Amino acid sequence: MNVIAGDIGGTKSWLAWVQADAQATRVCFEHVYASGEFVSAEALLQQFLADAQQTLAPDAVCLALPGPVQADQPIRLTNLDWTLEHAALQALLNTPQLFFMNDFQAAAAGVATLTADDYVVLNAGDSLRLRSGNGESRVITGAGTGLGLAWMQADANGHYQSFATEGGHTDFAPANAQQERLLAFMRERFSHVSWERVLSGPGVNQVYQFCLHDMTGSLPDELRDRGGAEVNSAAQAGDPIALAAMELFTDIYANWVGNVALLYQPRGGLYLAGGISARIQTWLQTPRFLAACFDKGRMAGLVQQMPIYLITNTRLGLQGALAAALHHRKTS
Repeated sequence: MNVIAGDIGGTKSWLAWVQADAQATRVCFEHVYASGEFVSAEALLQQFLADAQQTLAPDAVCLALPGPVQADQPIRLTNLDWTLEHAALQALLNTPQLFFMNDFQAAAAGVATLTADDYVVLNAGDSLRLRSGNGESRVITGAGTGLGLAWMQADANGHYQSFATEGGHTDFAPANAQQERLLAFMRERFSHVSWERVLSGPGVNQVYQFCLHDMTGSLPDELRDRGGAEVNSAAQAGDPIALAAMELFTDIYANWVGNVALLYQPRGGLYLAGGISARIQTWLQTPRFLAACFDKGRMAGLVQQMPIYLITNTRLGLQGALAAALHHRKTS
């Protein structure tokens, strides 16, 4: 069977054409596209079909999308000005089966495809439970163009089902006086300040601008807009404003991870993914990160029990979309 799997993102879209049978899967064509270079999902997929140069129509297509996915409704993407119509795309792709899923639901499905080389352990957690393999709940979250969150629960056969959320759009909650000043700074710019407004690629720039204003009392035009990679590089080089921004960003990320640990108690693993997470690995592997993560008062000990992993495999969403497509074909 021929399958197209895609991880569609606000910054980049990763697509693959795969041939699969009972014995193996073979990638026929795979490419990463800059999403901003296309006016629509249709334009992107037309380019992919032309590049793939496959003669057969796909038997199934699964696209992981950033935003809420609701059956029989047009899907308007978050952080990308595209709207996807199921019928129109199915006709374009000439496939009998097209289905959409939330991007972090796909990332959650991708966790089952990981090997030990695809992640690093940030917190070992309760090692006895970790070894037991009793189908404990799992959670995946992570900062990229946005902030994703999904959870996984094992069914009666021990197979994990993934479930999407839009938890990244819940209200940002400051953990100390500095973060209270950040919230006030953000409220002057946004009517609703969610966790995603802070913990995302654009959020790095917002945190940097806050630190610049908080530490110098001004926001010079030539220093306002700095991308996340630029801020991170400047911090590594010793720039004091960028260093303060990355430390604050790391603290807030840890606060969020600690909250997620309390909400789901994922003894099967709390996984960090997203385009930013792997790039700031050195910050996430510091004692500062875990200290802020565990800073939950009377519940600190509970958070410490949760295994926390940083996923370094950048194909996670694509692998999850492919796994979901193959599973869907087997059960349909």
